[in-house]
Amino acid sequence: MNVILTENVKGLGNMGDVVKVKPGYARNFLVPNKLAVEASTRNLNELEHHRRQLTRKAEKLSQEASVLKGRIEALECVLAHRAGDEGKLFGSVTSMEIEAALAAKGVEIDRRKILLEQPIKSLGSHEVEIKLNAGGSATLKVNVTKAAE
Repeated sequence: MNVILTENVKGLGNMGDVVKVKPGYARNFLVPNKLAVEASTRNLNELEHHRRQLTRKAEKLSQEASVLKGRIEALECVLAHRAGDEGKLFGSVTSMEIEAALAAKGVEIDRRKILLEQPIKSLGSHEVEIKLNAGGSATLKVNVTKAAE
């Protein structure tokens, strides 16, 4: 019996795959647990329609991400902080501050997408990676300067 998987099933396949299973396995386990549906003509047509919609949506997200990547990489965030004589900051630069600086320049990014391994604790120029929607990433230049006291 052929079924279309609606969820990832370990050892059988991924969501959207058409697999051949024994009728009892499909009837007693896969279909009642909503892990699969019968591979009828109607369900196969729906699957193809759904795949086309997903590819269009993925293309649109990819185009938006490439535009956003260009905008982010063209920017340079300058953040002024109090610092000691050796160039160490009193405190640190966090993803929340970088998010606020980007928002001030018109780029809305969720702070959870700003990938800082460690908060920035020194003066100078730093590169910060920002995760984008389509699976790509952009690099933002962050320049930390000493604040005038």
